[in-house]
Amino acid sequence: MRVAYVDSSCVVARAFGEPGGRAVADCLAEVDLLVSSSLLEAEVRSAFARERVTSPCEPWFGGLTWLHPDRPLGPECRRVLEAGYVRGADLWHLACALFLSPDPSELAFASLDIRQRDVAEALGLRLLPTRWTRDPHLSP
Repeated sequence: MRVAYVDSSCVVARAFGEPGGRAVADCLAEVDLLVSSSLLEAEVRSAFARERVTSPCEPWFGGLTWLHPDRPLGPECRRVLEAGYVRGADLWHLACALFLSPDPSELAFASLDIRQRDVAEALGLRLLPTRWTRDPHLSP
């Protein structure tokens, strides 16, 4: 079974028709299970509000399995920060991915954020998609 953790940058790119959105959709269509933290919902809703999109964002959450860690993710956060610095939301997504799969080589990680992808790669996560990247200074 192919499992991928999905960062909000991928959902935002798909929803807004940004460059890379189609490549994201194609790569994620090949995955059996898509997982993300519920933080993704807040980030996508914020992006919709920022862009004054009035259509509902709920359809973009279809097919996602929500990860709800049952404990603080201190060990995973430390592991991520040892691999490289990322902002808080990116740190949370990477820590959740490590919580989901302590062996990072067993999990694909989908993000369009260059810095987050660099740290994910340093952690040993398999990156999806590989053809597109997003400006590291843009927030979803």
